Amino acid sequence: MTDRRRLRLQVAPDQAGRRLDAVLAEADGVESRAEAQRLIEGGAVTVNGTARPKRHVLARGDLVEAVLPARRMPGALRAEDLGVPVVFGDDHLLVVDKPAGMVTHPSRGHATGTLVHGLLAGGIAGGDDPERPGIVHRLDRDTSGLMLVARDERTHRRLARMMREREVERRYLALVHGPFPPALTVDRPIGRDPRRRTRQAVVPSGGREAITHFRRLEEVGDLALVEARLETGRTHQVRVHLESAGHPVFGDPVYGRGRPDHGLGRQFLHAYRLGLVHPVTGDALRFESPLPADLEGAVAAARARAAGSG
Repeated sequence: MTDRRRLRLQVAPDQAGRRLDAVLAEADGVESRAEAQRLIEGGAVTVNGTARPKRHVLARGDLVEAVLPARRMPGALRAEDLGVPVVFGDDHLLVVDKPAGMVTHPSRGHATGTLVHGLLAGGIAGGDDPERPGIVHRLDRDTSGLMLVARDERTHRRLARMMREREVERRYLALVHGPFPPALTVDRPIGRDPRRRTRQAVVPSGGREAITHFRRLEEVGDLALVEARLETGRTHQVRVHLESAGHPVFGDPVYGRGRPDHGLGRQFLHAYRLGLVHPVTGDALRFESPLPADLEGAVAAARARAAGSG
């Protein structure tokens, strides 16, 4: 059974002045700019109730509505026993420690084995996409660490609002190519890379506001262990900002410029801290996740290489 879904998007200040197809392409449920253009040309998209061409320039507060292609209904999803570690859980939300190599939700090429499949039996819900129940934010497949997942629609809405209003603390640990300064803030807009559409990039115009604060924790030879604190939450934000600053993440196959990972096999990026005020109970919550064994091993190996060359 399928269900056609409606998307409603109010144009934010940082999206004003951009083309309709570019903004629509960044919405959840729209896979690419090409898909956004197909929707627009097929008459499935309106701006303030009126069909507009793909080149239409949006203004702050415009209401973009779209009828998205049919997707599987929730009943098509099957719970799987994937052993996803649950750090915290109550009647409203879960905090999970996503392992590296696990995709967050079903997508093209990932019909099974996702975090959503692993959490279905525990009761997750909320949001407009039946294939992403409870998902408020995402981690890349090969990024490990802490994630929030809602268990009901009301909590999902509140968590989504808290994310937009920057009320959720999210911090990462990354091993990067140095030398790295003691502190660094990158305030550069992010959008799709115009030359390689599967990537994100810092773009001179048309991108969305993106701010990341970095703090050096340790120098490890020609590498550095840094903490990244998200102020905004764009796709691949930490990885893109570090690449743009000349300090790509160690082992990153997309933004690492082909540098060796010394056998790590993934980017060294771990969402290690999550903090928020519970949206229902008002309790202050804070969680930390230790580095997984493969990342601990990579740091130890880097320290050994640095000592051997010193």
